[in-house]
Amino acid sequence: MMELIASPEAWAALLTLTALEIVLGIDNVIFLSVIVSRIPPAQAKRARQIGLLLALVFRILLLSILVWLIGLTEPVITIKSIALSWRDLILIGGGLFLIAKATHEIHGEVEAREADEAAGPNASAFFWVIVQIIIIDLVFSLDSIITAIGMAQDIEIMIAAVVIACVIMYVSSGPVARFVAEHPTTKMLALAFLVLIGVALVADGFSFHIPRGYIYFAIAFSAAVELFNVLARRNRRKTAG
Repeated sequence: MMELIASPEAWAALLTLTALEIVLGIDNVIFLSVIVSRIPPAQAKRARQIGLLLALVFRILLLSILVWLIGLTEPVITIKSIALSWRDLILIGGGLFLIAKATHEIHGEVEAREADEAAGPNASAFFWVIVQIIIIDLVFSLDSIITAIGMAQDIEIMIAAVVIACVIMYVSSGPVARFVAEHPTTKMLALAFLVLIGVALVADGFSFHIPRGYIYFAIAFSAAVELFNVLARRNRRKTAG
């Protein structure tokens, strides 16, 4: 352990892996922000805390079973010339779930169905939100940890990077969730991001890698444009008042 603390290479690996885990965690934060927006604020905060705690637990559990995890990349199904591993199947399933969920939410927003809006605390709605968070946490955790295994050799560095990234996700998730809840157009943008991320996961599952840099650039650019729109609307309201 002391050798790792004194090693510049270990610190460089920790910083690089932490940055990567934070970037990969953006998907998690966006999904959490959207999914908790349909339940009351008190429940939403609890669901967000549970979701991020589960994200941390799943990542550490997956790191503790490295041998089994590496085995998930071995092909188990071959369809014509396409060989699929358990990891590929999980990514495809998770991506399809994200696409279906985001499409359903977009339809609900466009139709403005009042029945979907909970007037008060709803135990079944809260339970269903937690179930969906567990599903997506598993998918994102698997993707994140397999990436981590390819970048670092020491499990201590991997666990430290995962813990730091999850703490940063926790700190940022509250403001992001509040912003999404307060600005309906931003929520629609976040849902569009989830469709994009779902497509990327399905593509990864079929070994067609879409560089995440392109996706995150699109998200950052769209978010910046939406931020300017929010500021412009706020200034117009102040001028009108």
